[in-house]
Amino acid sequence: MLESLSGETRLFPILGDPIAFVKSPQRLTAGFEARGKNAICVPMQVPEARLDGVMHGLSLIPNVGGLLITMPHKFSAFAYCATSSERARLLRVVSVIRRNPDGSWHGDMFDGVACVQAQKDQGAQPDGARVLLIGAGGAGSAIAIALLEAGVRELIVHDADEDRAAKLIELLSDRGRGRAIVGPPDPTGCDMVCNATPLGMAADDPLPVPASLLRPSMFVGDVVAGHGATPLLQAAVAIGCKTANGVQMVEAVQEMMLDFMLGDG
Repeated sequence: MLESLSGETRLFPILGDPIAFVKSPQRLTAGFEARGKNAICVPMQVPEARLDGVMHGLSLIPNVGGLLITMPHKFSAFAYCATSSERARLLRVVSVIRRNPDGSWHGDMFDGVACVQAQKDQGAQPDGARVLLIGAGGAGSAIAIALLEAGVRELIVHDADEDRAAKLIELLSDRGRGRAIVGPPDPTGCDMVCNATPLGMAADDPLPVPASLLRPSMFVGDVVAGHGATPLLQAAVAIGCKTANGVQMVEAVQEMMLDFMLGDG
């Protein structure tokens, strides 16, 4: 991998804050190598207030071929995209950006399809399911769309910001066959529970849902990656739930991300 580094290496930074626990740099770099591409993904810790300067600087560097966007920049980074996918435009949020032929940026949002695919890979059955989704931010919004498109019967969205949850429900009104509503963080009667918030990144974080309300029949997913099994997933496994974690979500979308960054998808 390092032997191929040269002045011709294409750079694909991942921007976030915090950035210490991201798993994409090694996975995406290995993916580039497997495809015979001289390219690397490098982590960059970018505080929210510095995003504008960083985006301007990166846009001026010709061998920066694309960007991965993580917390807290997924909404803000959309504004820098001259073009975008339909799902990114709907939510005004991006998780990946690549160069257009004219040097401008094109954005897309893969968090939703990644999360749903990872959960299906681990045994979840979203078609016809009743699902509780915690978090209506960038990742949560994309996951909500992907769940409805996967055929969920009812999607209950909870967010600490009630206005944000309500706005997401408005956007979801004509997506999929299922019903989407705002509700409390109560998984009672649900087939699936998905945490799309940062809860679980810090040792003293509360659980997104009370562990006492989980049941063995529920499938529990968590987008948090790089921290091992989160307390939510530990509680779920302890009572016999099937689970999917953030690392599995990253793995589920690798080939799609590579296609996107290389202009093949």
